[in-house]
Amino acid sequence: MIGIVKTETRIEGRRRGAGILRTLAVLTAVLAALSVVTPARAERTAILLDLEGALGVATAEYIIGGIEDAQERDAALVIIRMDTPGGLVEPMRDIVSKVLASSVPVATYISPAGARGDSAGTYVLFASHIAAMAPTTHVGAATPVSLGGGRPPPEEQPPADRQTDGGDEAEEGENGEEGEADETRDTPLSGSAMERKVMNDAIAYIRGLAEVHGRNADWAEKAVREAATLTAQGALDENVIDLIAVDQTELLAAIHGREVTVNNQTVTLDTQGLEIETIEPSLRIKILTTISNPEIALLLVLVGLYGLLFEGYNPGAIVPGVVGVIALLLAAYAFQVIPVNYAGLALIILGIGLIVAEAFAPSFGALGLGGIAAFIFGSIMMFDSGVPGFEISIAFVVVFAAVMGSIVLLTVTYLLRLHRRGAVSGVASIVGGTGTAMHDFTGEGKVWLEGESWHAISSAPVAKDQPVVVRAMEGLTLHVDPLPGENRKKAEIQT
Repeated sequence: MIGIVKTETRIEGRRRGAGILRTLAVLTAVLAALSVVTPARAERTAILLDLEGALGVATAEYIIGGIEDAQERDAALVIIRMDTPGGLVEPMRDIVSKVLASSVPVATYISPAGARGDSAGTYVLFASHIAAMAPTTHVGAATPVSLGGGRPPPEEQPPADRQTDGGDEAEEGENGEEGEADETRDTPLSGSAMERKVMNDAIAYIRGLAEVHGRNADWAEKAVREAATLTAQGALDENVIDLIAVDQTELLAAIHGREVTVNNQTVTLDTQGLEIETIEPSLRIKILTTISNPEIALLLVLVGLYGLLFEGYNPGAIVPGVVGVIALLLAAYAFQVIPVNYAGLALIILGIGLIVAEAFAPSFGALGLGGIAAFIFGSIMMFDSGVPGFEISIAFVVVFAAVMGSIVLLTVTYLLRLHRRGAVSGVASIVGGTGTAMHDFTGEGKVWLEGESWHAISSAPVAKDQPVVVRAMEGLTLHVDPLPGENRKKAEIQT
């Protein structure tokens, strides 16, 4: 009996052990599944976006897409590495709105050494949860400029008694520092009503961005009103940025444990050991950025116009026309995303027209030179908007105008020579041509024309080797007349 009891006890123990093992296996499987569904790596990633060059529509799409990607992946941080001279207002506002609404903290880092965050870049820096700069970089110069290539018409200034909103307070404080600051802030802006409206809007916008993160709103206004700039150390001293970092590793170490406000909630940054993942612009963004370059846009306009011009001279060639239409459509897109003065575009078209006219009606270079001059001034005017990053090189325009003007002039001249030469095959090439009589004949005979022997009919006597001109062609028979001058020459020789 004792043996039986011991055996049953052993069996029961084995069953309990197997049950425990099964429970542990189930728990292990559940934990593994949870680790697959919620990977730890996604929370330990910092997304790096490069904002380089002029800030335009394509750049804004890239930055906004990168922030959205970081939110979907629940990244710990977004770093915008900035080196920009500025750009357009609307794309800048789109980026700022996305940064302010982001659920992932955004750190804007002006880098590498020698980089800048001017104009539109200053607004993005103030909107970011963390503002940092590398040594030997600078920020500022955020004054808005006109996008139309010109200034609005002047408007009469308001009366003196309405030029300030708080004249008494300004007079009371004009001997003190606070009074001087208030007086500067309340000084009416010069220029038209539209210019004052744009300036005041920009000032209010940048002050709001600075205040939301506790940065120096007074200097932010100065950057807009006076185009002020600061070096990295100066920006740190003026409470414009949060820190100076030599590289991204130092940046992550410096902001670890810092508290920031994200969507009205205080968040403590945990950046220790973050893996930095760079998101490169897609091929589409790269193409759109290239097209938005003013010099590329100018090339597209010229290629489009030349393509249509060559297609007009050679109907049915197809390729020049197709290339020209595509180039013009791409240029039309570029003109939608960059500031363009259409008076300059009209001058460019006029310049090309004058160059073409020089080939049709030679004027000893007057029309050609006028066309090149119109092209140069038109190119400069077309992109002379004052928007940083969207200027065009004058040297590029001059060299390109000279080269392309010469090419167009030579090409059109060559095409006109081909046109004037007439047909080179068929009946049109034979009628009016000059052949040589193969023997003496009156009435019917043989003539040599274009390397072939032809049956000919002449109403006048023709001598051997005498040149004849073809007046008509019936089937394979030519109606010819002897050249008058050659007749006299033959008669003199026979005499």
